[in-house]
Amino acid sequence: MADRILIVEDEPRMRDILRDYFHAHGVEADLAADGAAGLDRFRERDYDAVLLDVMMPGLDGYGVCRAIRRKSRVPILFLTALGGETHALEGYGLGADDYVTKPFSLAVLLARTTALIRRSRGTSDGTLICGEIRLDTGRMVCTVCNTAVKLSPREYDLLLCLLRNRGRVLSREQLLTRVWGWDFEGELRAVDVQIKNLRAALGPAGGQIKTVVKAGYKLEEA
Repeated sequence: MADRILIVEDEPRMRDILRDYFHAHGVEADLAADGAAGLDRFRERDYDAVLLDVMMPGLDGYGVCRAIRRKSRVPILFLTALGGETHALEGYGLGADDYVTKPFSLAVLLARTTALIRRSRGTSDGTLICGEIRLDTGRMVCTVCNTAVKLSPREYDLLLCLLRNRGRVLSREQLLTRVWGWDFEGELRAVDVQIKNLRAALGPAGGQIKTVVKAGYKLEEA
């Protein structure tokens, strides 16, 4: 599954350049032309990172960052023409994860963005960790409390999706699409059945998968 980012930038040419560059490197990018539109897009779907311009008319990047941080720990990287330590510290104080001053190298921006996404998911070596659950995606091995756990292919895919979105509520529809695929013709109950099976397979860590009434499921530290 490709990473997806949200780019909130009021300069049309810059938006298009960033979108095209990230697309060319396998990262999907949604665009918003101002802060209010950016928040609307953010509320519509889950993102792996948000790139925020600071100086925008109306709701600026700092305001968008504040609003996002009330609900999410998604990685946020500021794009700004404002230099100096004071502005950087203000961004970090609001919960930003990184800060890039214009003009910047697109290659460096891509590298820093993907590094933030990897860090938010776990370790940089492809291992995803949440509480007592550890998933080595390279070897496709899951351990709980340092003990290997046997998962079916569907359980593995479901756990991988939950780990990549840990802390986020995923609806049954979202899980069905991401794990089973768009062409799956079964019922939403398939998600509930596999969640039950996955919880059982994870043993003492099964309780980390929380049911959110009328919303879906999420994976938490404990």
